[in-house]
Formats: sequence, C-alpha cells, structure tokens
Amino acid sequence: MHVAEKIREPAQINAVALKAYARVADAWGLSLKEAAGLADMSESTWKRAKKPDFAGELTKDQLLRLSAVIGIFKSLELYFSEPLARSWFTRPNTGPLFGGGRPVDTAIDGGLPQILAVRTYLDALRGGA
Repeated sequence: MHVAEKIREPAQINAVALKAYARVADAWGLSLKEAAGLADMSESTWKRAKKPDFAGELTKDQLLRLSAVIGIFKSLELYFSEPLARSWFTRPNTGPLFGGGRPVDTAIDGGLPQILAVRTYLDALRGGA
C-alpha cells in the first residue's frame, strides 16, 4: 500500500500557524506588544501577520515559537478547567520557572528556550514527560 504524502507550501504553513497563534493570543487576552514579543516580531509586523492576506515569511525560529505556544495552550486546556486554562499564562506564578512573574513575561524575556521550557513543564505536570 502506497501512502501519498501531502506537501504543504511554506505560505500555507505560515497561514495556518499564524491563524492558530492569533486565536491563542486572543483567548489569553494578550496585548499587541505581548503577542508580538512572544512571536519575536515587531508590533507592526504582528498587526500585518494577523491578516489573512499576509504574504511575509516566518523564520524557523518564529514557526517553532508559534508551535510551542500553541502546544502550551493545548496543555493548559487539557490540564486545567476553563477559567484557569485561559488565565494561567498571564497570571503571576511562583513555580520554579517563573519566580513570581507571569509565564508570558518570562517566555518573552527568555525567548525560545524559555517557551520550550514552559511547554516541557506543562507536559510534565500532566504526566507527559
């Protein structure tokens, strides 16, 4: 049996990632500055990237960031009930990665390594790591 592999164009991958990330940013109530910082974009680029006709390219780093943030969102939705799942990322946290700060701020400040650390932390909480 031969399985055909569907190859996606980079523009299509970018569009799907940006649409999903925009939904996560809205669900968490992130400001323009927070959403842009988390995605490693300028605020003006993030404004353009949210639009369906965005034709810009994303770097591999940006795609990985978006993917990891979407994974964080999914982990929170699986682990916590609705109100906490939606507010956890923007609330002060005394956990070992956050030192009383908000996970969103530590993720922006720490960049991709911190975003991935948050994802791993949440996966471990729900028994996946």
